[in-house]
Amino acid sequence: MSSASAALPQQPGRTKAFLRLVMIEHSVFALPFAYIAALTAMFELDGNIHWGRLLLVTVCMVGLRTFAMAVNRIIDREIDARNPRTAHRELVTGAMSVKHAWTGALIALVVFLGSAALLNPLCLVLAPVAVIPMVVYPYGKRFTNFPQAILGIAQAMGPIGGWLAITGEWSWDAVILGLAVGIWIGGFDLIYACQDVDTDREIGVRSVPARFGIPAAIWGARACHAVTTALFVWYALATDAGVFFWLGLLVVAGAFVYEHTIVRPHDLSRLDRAFFSTNGFIGISLFVCALIDLLVRGLTV
Repeated sequence: MSSASAALPQQPGRTKAFLRLVMIEHSVFALPFAYIAALTAMFELDGNIHWGRLLLVTVCMVGLRTFAMAVNRIIDREIDARNPRTAHRELVTGAMSVKHAWTGALIALVVFLGSAALLNPLCLVLAPVAVIPMVVYPYGKRFTNFPQAILGIAQAMGPIGGWLAITGEWSWDAVILGLAVGIWIGGFDLIYACQDVDTDREIGVRSVPARFGIPAAIWGARACHAVTTALFVWYALATDAGVFFWLGLLVVAGAFVYEHTIVRPHDLSRLDRAFFSTNGFIGISLFVCALIDLLVRGLTV
């Protein structure tokens, strides 16, 4: 009985460690775009917000992202241990065991698949397709210089899945938004990878910055974000977006300019601000503008 009592207080610590492991707060990057797709689909379907489906979309997104992050950390734990920047991560320090990380990952996967099944048959059938790039991505840095492309494919699933969740039908409009999100996230991951160039080259991790240098990665990110902006414009035109969505695109374009102003090939001192603050702002601001636009155009709460 004493051993059982001693084990009880450890549970909250494990939960907190797992949430830190998967960086649950970073859901802010992908969730807003799944919401944009889902709400636009609702607007085109019958003009009403379906709160139950929106909740399931949230559960799906968080479940899949949690699984992806946990698997990423598990697969990369030996690489993380050799990188001073990541040596503090929970699987390296022992704050979280591999067994418990796998347990959390599998629970998240079951939650994702269960919520997909509750949405519609097509979501359940396509759910494994969304899982594949999530598992392949952490291995990408071992066999390609372009692992960000795999990350982009993984992140593109969010808006596509958000639309499918509402209509149960394929939408090319959602694909446009998904590509925009995937290229956007792949682009800022190019910037993020720049801080590990020396370590990556030393231990054999492959990436654009490690192979082609930091200036090439920064210019690649700029190109990605230019394409992202163009795809957002295409999505706005395809869905007959109103003035507030276009206003949101102006804000996003300004944020991209700011991001690439503060991060330069020979000055990465403000990289964290560009990565976390600016990109989080982009997702939230465009979602708010898109929501206002849909409400003004007649979406009923």
